[in-house]
Amino acid sequence: MTKHIVTAFDTDLRDLLLELAQMAGWAERSVELAVDALMTGARDEAERVIADDDRVDEADRKIESDAVLLIARRQPMGDDLRVIVSSMRVSQDLERVGDLAKNIAKRALIIDGTIQQRTLAHGVDSLSRLVLGQLKRSIEAFVERDTAKAEDVWRHDAEIDALYTSLFRELLTYMMEDPRNISSCTHLLFCAKNLERIGDHATNIAERAIYTRTGEMMAVNRPKQDELGTAVSEPNRPN
Repeated sequence: MTKHIVTAFDTDLRDLLLELAQMAGWAERSVELAVDALMTGARDEAERVIADDDRVDEADRKIESDAVLLIARRQPMGDDLRVIVSSMRVSQDLERVGDLAKNIAKRALIIDGTIQQRTLAHGVDSLSRLVLGQLKRSIEAFVERDTAKAEDVWRHDAEIDALYTSLFRELLTYMMEDPRNISSCTHLLFCAKNLERIGDHATNIAERAIYTRTGEMMAVNRPKQDELGTAVSEPNRPN
């Protein structure tokens, strides 16, 4: 009987993590399509991101419901309980990633064209690649309970901030040089900030991966930079 209960619990927990991994895949794809729409003017991709956001939201609700039911039915303790509770928190981060991707897609529709300046296109592409890499590794770290990979994501959070700051400065320069650039560059500023925030959510997930394994939250403040490149210390957000 005990063996049956343990096996059933393991199956339920595996299914929950599979749901989370699937949701992460949808969120990652939304970011990819939104950035591509921003750089190429592909309206169909932007509209798809906006339409698919409901699927990400529904996945978040289902994971929360399944996690609560799993706790009620199996009454897990220790590591298992931390994994289940953290799965709910991670799904919330992914839901926010989907919202941020939708925001980028909406601005892509407003800009309605490719990014004209080659340096800006390169900057947005570089930032999105770095952010997506962080997001993918953070999910892998959580599902695999890999603290080394999670710590690597945590340490590289500052790289996203540095790249965002560089792009922020470039956009300000273009706006000051030619007022006709103000409208499009303002939208790009918001898109870049959305990507930076997605990077923060990836770091949240990495911190959760460490917590599920060790039972302790990261105690050291994250190294951050503001938009002007000034180093600041940001306390870990409560997850």
